[in-house]
Amino acid sequence: VQLQASGGGLVQAGASLKLSCVPSQRTFGRYAMGWFRQAPGKQREFVAAFNLSGSTRYIDSVRGRFTISRDTAKNTMYLQMNSLKPEDTAVYYCAAGPGVIWSELHRSGSYDYWGQGTQVTVSS
Repeated sequence: VQLQASGGGLVQAGASLKLSCVPSQRTFGRYAMGWFRQAPGKQREFVAAFNLSGSTRYIDSVRGRFTISRDTAKNTMYLQMNSLKPEDTAVYYCAAGPGVIWSELHRSGSYDYWGQGTQVTVSS
C-alpha cells in the first residue's frame, strides 16, 4: 500500500488546515489508518487514528481541535485541524496497518505503511 499525504502549509496560530491521505488501494475496513507527526528534534508522535470498525482515537493535545475522517467513496482519509497552535508544527505522516486493535492505534510500530509526510508550520 502506498500512501500520498497532502494539504500541509504555513498558517498563523488559530487558523485551520485539512490534510488528506490517499491510499493506492482500498483500505477502509481492511486496515487501521492514522496520522502521526514529528517535530524537529522530537520522536514521531501519534495524533489520531481509525481502527477497522471506524472507531477513532486521539492524542489528548489535539482532542476537540482535530477531527479524523474518511470518505470511502473517494478512498481518502482526512485530518481537519482547527485552532492550530505553534506546538502543532511538525511533519505529518499518514499510516496504514492491518489488524491494529484500538488499544494499539497509538503505536507507530502497529503500522506497516507510511506516506511521505506533509509539513505543517504554525506561526505565532
